[in-house]
Amino acid sequence: MTAEHPFAAFIRALGKGPKTARPLTRAEARDAFGMVLANQISPVQLGAFLCLIRVMTETPDELAGFAEAARATLATPDAALHVAVDWPGYAGKKRRLPWYLLSALLLGQNGVTVFMHGHQDPAEGRLHAGVALRTLGVPACVSLAEAGRQIALHGFAYMPLDSLSPVLAEIMTLRPLLGLRSPVHTVVRTLNPFGAPCQVIGVAHPPYRALHRDTARLLGQAEVAIFKGEGGEAERRPEKPCDVAGIDGEETWSVLTDHPHAATDEGMDPARLAAVWYGTVQDPIADATVIGTAAIVLTATGRAATQAEALAQAAAMWAARQPPTVAV
Repeated sequence: MTAEHPFAAFIRALGKGPKTARPLTRAEARDAFGMVLANQISPVQLGAFLCLIRVMTETPDELAGFAEAARATLATPDAALHVAVDWPGYAGKKRRLPWYLLSALLLGQNGVTVFMHGHQDPAEGRLHAGVALRTLGVPACVSLAEAGRQIALHGFAYMPLDSLSPVLAEIMTLRPLLGLRSPVHTVVRTLNPFGAPCQVIGVAHPPYRALHRDTARLLGQAEVAIFKGEGGEAERRPEKPCDVAGIDGEETWSVLTDHPHAATDEGMDPARLAAVWYGTVQDPIADATVIGTAAIVLTATGRAATQAEALAQAAAMWAARQPPTVAV
């Protein structure tokens, strides 16, 4: 008789039946995901596990356990480097350009250091952070050590998931095979490898605000700014109010503009990001998006006490912006 695989107990807990199935505890989730990341399970087990978690919907305890297992596999960054903001950028943009990138670069120029990480999936047909940043002269970092150097020099660094965690990046590519997003799409937003005191997280669906907030609390995160952003990224839609969840509560940001807004950025040409940054193209909606997104981060990091103060600071930064190049 073949002995039961140790991972089978986790699958059984999740999928035993409508009356007896249950979520994993935080410890179980940590152990289970540790086995996943160590390649100690079969592809069949991985597919079953990911789909069951997705059907059950991951809980804060499960997500915290997954995050702890994932963080344990990352390289150790320079402990002396202070990074203010961890900014995951995994959703990609389809209808509007990723103006949030300009917000992150702007903050980095003004002493609010930002580490951004993301993933490029060409099959999705979306414009992702890494591609757009290259048009701005911002290279992707291949290690946390390199990212640390870039942050120390320029206040900003971007690192693709392929370099940050190849195994997580590989699991992310399973979406076309599974036909749905896996919980890994949520886990990668919790990585925070530099231990930044503030995380800025965009979600596509409002219920994920509470999931990420409760997970952050379990992980001892000092502060978060979690909101339903354009296309699922952490980017304000200035023509709509925005509900931002923090560790200790939620705040609604008012509409920034009543300017008529096109449904899409025609052509989705990332070169337009640089044109707006340098002022060769005037776009009041892009300006409002960049300023409004940066303002949320200024409040979350304690640089501003009120929305009005944050918006004024962000507007002044935007007016005085410098070339965004951070090439080595």
